Amino acid sequence: MKIKSEMFEGSAKAHNQHKLILTIILFYVVFAIIALAEGIIPYIITADDVKQATSELDLVNFDMETIQKYIEISTEITTTTKVMIVSLFCTVFGTLISMFYCRCGEMRSLRSMGVTKKKCVPSYLIGLGVGALLITLLVLVNVACGSYSISLCRNINFPIILLFAMGWFVQGMSEEFIFRGYLMNTIGGKYSPAVAVGISAAAFSLAHIQNPGFNAYVFLNLALFGVFAGLYMLLTDNIWGASAIHSIWNCLQGNFYGISVSGTGNYDSVFKTAQASKNKLLTGGEFGIEGSVFTTIILVAASVIVFMMIKKKNSAETAAAEA
Repeated sequence: MKIKSEMFEGSAKAHNQHKLILTIILFYVVFAIIALAEGIIPYIITADDVKQATSELDLVNFDMETIQKYIEISTEITTTTKVMIVSLFCTVFGTLISMFYCRCGEMRSLRSMGVTKKKCVPSYLIGLGVGALLITLLVLVNVACGSYSISLCRNINFPIILLFAMGWFVQGMSEEFIFRGYLMNTIGGKYSPAVAVGISAAAFSLAHIQNPGFNAYVFLNLALFGVFAGLYMLLTDNIWGASAIHSIWNCLQGNFYGISVSGTGNYDSVFKTAQASKNKLLTGGEFGIEGSVFTTIILVAASVIVFMMIKKKNSAETAAAEA
């Protein structure tokens, strides 16, 4: 099925186009630069604490036990509330670097990344609604099936939750710019939409490989989210709706419903949603609700609905052009 997309059309006009394998290699080079840029400030503010906490470890003659202990200590320090909030805001470098590379490295317009002025506000607001609906439906289904229980938190820290929310809105947009605005649309300018959506979804999933609890089934679910976000972006032909979905999904999951976001830990929230079953297929295990079979079902259904909407949109545009 042909998909008419101004994003892909703009990307096809880019001066610098490469073979698929080189495009992927260049993406991971850019991604490594982004990861480095995003990690500088968190590293600076945690370096002394990590050094002090690991001072008794033998960092000269490393063995597996020492390495594991070092990772555990570093993770504990770098996932504190303060550091996590800073890290979320630092993901703005992902947006900026991907935009800079596409504009100056690939010589293509920001429109080809999905950046538009027209209908940006309505697209974003609708995306917020879609994302909120999906994550809420996921939580309710899990609670109804007994895999999770939910309760209201005491002493809710609204200022911290607000800071987290702002950070998630930066982070969600950043990942959409990197994996969809940059990678998907770069590939889509030269190859089929299926190839573009598939590769960008796989890359998005692999970017979480170091998260606690990551496994083959988690890979599948994250890839499905990438497919859904890619299709939604093609439906709207801009980046705003997908960015809003991604941001509100993480925000509500982590700081409203109180569920670990992609295995990253639990933070201040309005509700506390805890695992009530030992069945990891139902709960997602250490990775959290995103590794649940219910996530698979909801994302597959959502992707099918969006795909059908794309087909309907294409048929209407074809009929209008022939009239």
